[in-house]
Amino acid sequence: MQRVLRVGCLAVLLSGARVASAADVDAEAIARITGLQPDVKNGVAKVSVPRSDLSVVADGAKLSPFQGLTSWAAFQAAADGTMVMGDLTLTEAEVNPTMSAALDNGLEVTALHNHFFYERPRIFFMHIGGRGTTETLAAGVRKALDATKAARAAAGEGFGGPAIPERSTLDAKTLTAILGEPAQEKDGMVKYVFEKRTAMHGTQAGAAMGVNTWAAFAGSPEAAVVDGDFAMLESELQPVLKALRHANLNVVAIHNHMTGDEPRIMFLHFWGKGRPDELARGVKAALATQAQ
Repeated sequence: MQRVLRVGCLAVLLSGARVASAADVDAEAIARITGLQPDVKNGVAKVSVPRSDLSVVADGAKLSPFQGLTSWAAFQAAADGTMVMGDLTLTEAEVNPTMSAALDNGLEVTALHNHFFYERPRIFFMHIGGRGTTETLAAGVRKALDATKAARAAAGEGFGGPAIPERSTLDAKTLTAILGEPAQEKDGMVKYVFEKRTAMHGTQAGAAMGVNTWAAFAGSPEAAVVDGDFAMLESELQPVLKALRHANLNVVAIHNHMTGDEPRIMFLHFWGKGRPDELARGVKAALATQAQ
């Protein structure tokens, strides 16, 4: 009987600790910094921005913010401060400016993908997270939301940059000197593949099985485009993202390609325009952040 009472008392104490911890989230600070009034439930303070400024039609049906077109960030007390998680609803033009603002202001970007097919305009969802002080995280969310507004006002068609000639005439020598790997060449285009290794369901897998980073260059020595895919450990995702964005390379997707992989490998797809040597240096800078 005494053991039952002790267990019951412990459960009550732990429950009380959880309530006290949850109460530590400073909703007033979140409201002051983000300019949004949080909805507070069960110790979680959540701010939301319905994207009512967008007129989105998916598969012929007009969508309401209630149907998933709402940016949000939720704050909760953690053992070492505050934790934030969120999902930002963005047009193509808003993704990379918002991503840069999040990364440069104390937040992590953990996924980027679509939720719909056949929607116009195209809508993407960028998941964010972070741990730290309430003030720092709230400021990061505010900066990201402000960047979304600024990008919306300046939105154009495409990423901009130079016009890319239809016929590619690239020379691999300069790019190989920068990237340090043998090149694959075809019709004036140049491609590089960098192996990453993992085990899938206990079986070792490498570049030939799709566990690789690659970058393909097309265009001319004056105006080129690069597209590709980075394979990363989870711990490498944030440094790679920051390096790519600081090199003005655009991130267009973040997701997984496999299940049952150990260590877990994340993939991001990127795109950039400019001089091929400058693009290659941006790719190299991101590669340099990885352990292998």
